Amino acid sequence: MNLEYLGLNSVNGPLIVVDGIEGASFDEMVDIYMEGGKKRIGRVVELQGNRAVVQVFEGTTGLSLANTRTRFAGKPMELAVSQEMLGRVFDGAGRPKDGLGPIRADEYRNVNGMPINPVSRVYPKNFIQTGISTIDGLTSLIRGQKLPIFSGSGMCHDQLAVQIVQQANISGDEADNFCIVFAAMGVKNDVADYFKRSFEESGVLERVVMFLNLSNDPIIERIITPRCALTAAEYLAYTHNMHVLVVMTDMTSYAEACREFSSSKGEIPGRKGFPGYMYSDLAELYERAGCINTSSGSVTQIPILTMPNDDITHPIPDLTGYITEGQITLDRELEQLGIYPPVAVLPSLSRLMKDGIGKGYTREDHQAVANQLFACYAKVQDARSLASVIGEEELTDIDKLYLKFGKEFEGRFVTQGREENRSIEQTLELGWDLLGMFPKEELDRMDPKMVEKYYRKTSFE
Repeated sequence: MNLEYLGLNSVNGPLIVVDGIEGASFDEMVDIYMEGGKKRIGRVVELQGNRAVVQVFEGTTGLSLANTRTRFAGKPMELAVSQEMLGRVFDGAGRPKDGLGPIRADEYRNVNGMPINPVSRVYPKNFIQTGISTIDGLTSLIRGQKLPIFSGSGMCHDQLAVQIVQQANISGDEADNFCIVFAAMGVKNDVADYFKRSFEESGVLERVVMFLNLSNDPIIERIITPRCALTAAEYLAYTHNMHVLVVMTDMTSYAEACREFSSSKGEIPGRKGFPGYMYSDLAELYERAGCINTSSGSVTQIPILTMPNDDITHPIPDLTGYITEGQITLDRELEQLGIYPPVAVLPSLSRLMKDGIGKGYTREDHQAVANQLFACYAKVQDARSLASVIGEEELTDIDKLYLKFGKEFEGRFVTQGREENRSIEQTLELGWDLLGMFPKEELDRMDPKMVEKYYRKTSFE
């Protein structure tokens, strides 16, 4: 029988302190009853002898020190999971918010997940097509990978997230076994409505599980949101053998909620006020991606974060870069030029790309085309720098050709419509069209046999 405790020692921001506790555990859920019988929930975040510090999800406004009753549940926070989650919209704590009532749960799972045994991990392979050339062609997403998008405040990462959710798919017999878990943290009401409306109108909501934490929701719920999303993803992937793509935006909002919560606990701050355990906290989330040998399913992550002041050395993108396998970087200058999606090609990379593309996955020339496009675009930057010093008229013919290539590359390959879904074949053919601007001898990052097979002379006027 669970004991019920009457009265609180103190209230501090989202935290309450309860004295005289026996047998409580870290992360244990707590039912909090206010005067009048209204119920809130919390979880134990700190234990000091017989004193428990409890984090209240809905906030502490209205709690009475004398008359508040607390009951410890004896278990951590759990999420009700089943395949009925597909097509449903939940709040940040996993409660249905689409008016369709609760789901019929197959089981209840700890939102903190279970660590994946490294021995059971299977090396990520197989290609996920997003329909976006700069991602599919140059920074390919592989099943089981964690590939973040580094954006900036006010940029078009929300539109890019929607386009990825609408267009992402896998090829072959498993195409029908693909789904998406979408988690939004700290978003405004109009952005949340945009996400939901876009998925409904495009008809993809039936294969999406949505978790929406709004900017006016408690920060404690924001800390739980990605954990609920990943718990749902793990259930669908490892119990029902589905291939799950998890899109989480915005991880900076999540990290700032952690900072605010850490400050309310009185913890010693680390870099820029973030808690010293921020690295391990983010790793706890990101490392829940992967493939395991006991299931044919997979969990792939695309965390989206906004870099404060576009600073890639800020703790959040910095720590994320250490944990994940590459990054897709959005460039503000490209966006100001009207280029969508404004992907900065050169600082973007996918460390697992080489193992999930090529013959048997995409096409045999994929890696060669990507390498050559990277090399040519790097020379474009050199030619532009030189032209800014000596003037474009003084450049050599080949440097002028690189300038032309850069303009066409950004205008035709990087730029695409917000609803334009390019297959990997279309992306590679477009790459060959652009490389055809150069004489064969300039394609020095390719096998000559590959050049002979696919090369065709082109000219853009």
